[in-house]
Amino acid sequence: MAGGLAVIVVVMLLALVIGLRLWSLRLRDQRRDAWRNQPFPTDWHDIIEQRVPFVTRLPEELQQQLQGLIQIFLNEKEFTGCEGLEITDEIRVTIAAQACLLLLNRETRLYPKLKTIYVYPHAYVARSLQQHGTIVTEQQDVRLGESWTDGPLVLSWDSVTGGARNLRDGQNVVLHEFAHQLDQEDGRADGAPILASRSCYRSWAEVLGHEYEDLCNKAKHHRRSVLNKYGTGNPAEFFAVATEAFFEKPKQMHRHHPELYEELKDYYQLDPLSYR
Repeated sequence: MAGGLAVIVVVMLLALVIGLRLWSLRLRDQRRDAWRNQPFPTDWHDIIEQRVPFVTRLPEELQQQLQGLIQIFLNEKEFTGCEGLEITDEIRVTIAAQACLLLLNRETRLYPKLKTIYVYPHAYVARSLQQHGTIVTEQQDVRLGESWTDGPLVLSWDSVTGGARNLRDGQNVVLHEFAHQLDQEDGRADGAPILASRSCYRSWAEVLGHEYEDLCNKAKHHRRSVLNKYGTGNPAEFFAVATEAFFEKPKQMHRHHPELYEELKDYYQLDPLSYR
C-alpha cells in the first residue's frame, strides 16, 4: 500500500513539473509574440542601414522576420560593456541584426543557452591556463571574440563594425561567434549543429569533413582558398568560418565549393546568392 502511494505521489509530482514547464513555455511564446509584433523603431532602421547595410538587401518578407527576431533577442539577452564601453542601441541593434540573420526561415530556440553578451571596445586579452605534464603556465591571447558552450559570448566592437562594413572579405566576428552558439546547442562544439533530421548528419559529415581536410591541405601547401585558414583549427572553427563565407562570399563559395554551399543552404534555409 505504501509503495503504491509513493508511485502516485511521484506521478503527481512529475505531472506538476511537466505542467509548470508547459505553462512557462506558453508564457514565453506569448511574450515573444508580443515583442515580435511591436512596431520596429525608426532609429533601429537607421542603425541597420548604417552599420549592417547588407541586411537591407534581404527580401521584404525576410526583413520583417528579422525585425521580429531582433525585438525578441534584445528583450531576452543582456549586453554588458567592458573596459568602460557604454552599451548603446547602436551596439545592441548592430549585433542583434547579424546574430538573428542566422535564424531566419527556421524553427529556432533563439540561442537558448546565451544570456549575456560582453562587448569590449577593441581586441582584448584573454588569459588561460595551459598544462604540460606537471607544469601549468598562464597563456595570454589577443582575441576579437569568443563563445562559451554554457556561458557568455564576447565580442570586440571594432571587429563587429569592421566585419559588417566589409561585405566581401568573408570575415565577420558576429556571424562566426553565433555560428559557434548554434554548434554548441547540443552541448558539443564539434562542427555539427542540430540538423533538421537524423538523415541529414551523414551528408553533413561527408561534405564538411571533406572540405575541412581540403582546407587543411591547402593551408599546409600555402594555397589560396575561399575559406579563411583559421578554419583549419578544428571542425568547430571550420563550421564558423564556412558560415562567414556562406553569407559574405556566396558567389565564390558556390563556384568553388558547391556541395558545401548546398549543405549550408539547406541548414540555414537561405540562399544568399538570391539577394547579393
